[in-house]
Amino acid sequence: MTKPFHETIREARRLALLQLLAQAPRYEAAAEVLYAALPARGLSASADAVNGDLAWLTEQGLAETSEIGSVRLARITQRGLDVAHGVVSAPGVKAPLP
Repeated sequence: MTKPFHETIREARRLALLQLLAQAPRYEAAAEVLYAALPARGLSASADAVNGDLAWLTEQGLAETSEIGSVRLARITQRGLDVAHGVVSAPGVKAPLP
């Protein structure tokens, strides 16, 4: 069965978010910064979609989120780093290319 296109995009966006966090200082970034960085990776999404993906990544143990005032911060976990680097796979996240 073929995966719907919107699911392919969602999985690619989740991988991109993990890879951006893996490159960020202290492995963390504001949701707003991640949202702004996605178009450079060929992906665009609403702020709601990015926040939803960050919540999903948190539920899966791939990231952690916190609030500082009105700023939502995301930080990658060790498991998220492993997924971002292709060491392990996670359902719902696109596997990185070699």
